[in-house]
Amino acid sequence: MSLREATMINAAETGLPVRLEGKFKAMVFCWVLGLGSLVAWNSILTIGDYYYKVFPHYHPSRVLTVVYQPFAIGTMAILVYHESRVDTRKRNIVGYALFTLSTLFLIVLDLATSGKGGIGLYFGICVLVACFGVANAQVQGGMVGDLSFMCPQFMQSYFAGSAASGALTSALRLMTKAAFDKTHDGLRKGAMLFLAISTFFEFICIILYATWFAKIPVVKSCRSKAASEGCKSVSADLAAAGIQRQDEGSKDDRLSNKQLLFQNIDYAIGLYLTHVLTLTIFPGFLYENTGTHQLRSWYSLVLIAIYNVWDFIAQYIPLISWLKLESRKGLMLATLARFLFVPAFYFTAKYGDQGWMIMLVSFLGLTHGYLTVSVMTVAPKGYKGPEQNTLGNLLVLFLLGGTFTGVALGWLWMIGNGKF
Repeated sequence: MSLREATMINAAETGLPVRLEGKFKAMVFCWVLGLGSLVAWNSILTIGDYYYKVFPHYHPSRVLTVVYQPFAIGTMAILVYHESRVDTRKRNIVGYALFTLSTLFLIVLDLATSGKGGIGLYFGICVLVACFGVANAQVQGGMVGDLSFMCPQFMQSYFAGSAASGALTSALRLMTKAAFDKTHDGLRKGAMLFLAISTFFEFICIILYATWFAKIPVVKSCRSKAASEGCKSVSADLAAAGIQRQDEGSKDDRLSNKQLLFQNIDYAIGLYLTHVLTLTIFPGFLYENTGTHQLRSWYSLVLIAIYNVWDFIAQYIPLISWLKLESRKGLMLATLARFLFVPAFYFTAKYGDQGWMIMLVSFLGLTHGYLTVSVMTVAPKGYKGPEQNTLGNLLVLFLLGGTFTGVALGWLWMIGNGKF
């Protein structure tokens, strides 16, 4: 069925323009798919208390993050280079499937070793975390590139879902810890239940993306427009929706990756610096450098949960028009101002009480979520479909680069505290 035939049939049946049909449904799907893009990794971060008990001398929150990031950014760099030839449908399905299998094998690995720890189990976890990195590059770059030439609300919903994964995993972790805290081997039981729930969410994302998302009318319309402008990465998704297209765009009349990057370099640097600052503090500093307070073993979990909740709330602030920051200079100034968090966290950890630390963590999550979603919804505008896809992938590459740099710099907190 051609796009013209599909449009005529749909319009005749519903009386609504195809481009507007299913918009709310697509936003809900984007939210769920965003949740699935980070729920596996957030699961690892949130059960950090369990891994610190099993591997007390291996700095799991820091080491696992260092393992994760090179695979994420390395895979993303390769995919950006070959972006115009990569099938987005296969890329996203493979990514969600890899998330599902890796999370499942974390459970299998722990059950096989009875959670006794040791270097063998730790190495196995590191391998699976590396798979998370590869999967993240597949999914996050693929989805952001795909949504870049659709409605801005879809991008906002996707990143809101990503932030919701942190809030959801934190809430589930607190509940499982409370439920199993007094039982024998309760920490391990709670962690395994938690991973099982995360595996289920990832599996749902495979089904959602592979079967329903491509068939939503507004999604078909946006992809068809991108295809008419020369975007080849959407071919398989259009075919899955029952639309056969002919290539109409030419690669020669599109901007190169370098031109796109130079035109949006401030957005790219802003994303990079935002994630450098955040990952310098979160999660390693919150687990290892905040001391012991009245909340005791709950303290780090509460801090992680508070960060995730405010990061989630911040994703919706730009929906309020008078709170939306679109100025390129304003976004950069706000990004640079966040580096005041470094001395603030240092002195609060050294001299402040838990109330001040909770307040700082709240602002860290709030500003991180707000700046990330602001840049991602403002930047990809005014380009053809293939150019918007490429720009979305480039921005994710800088996002992951900032995450990797922040994780590496996070070790300086330990050097400063004499823990090496």
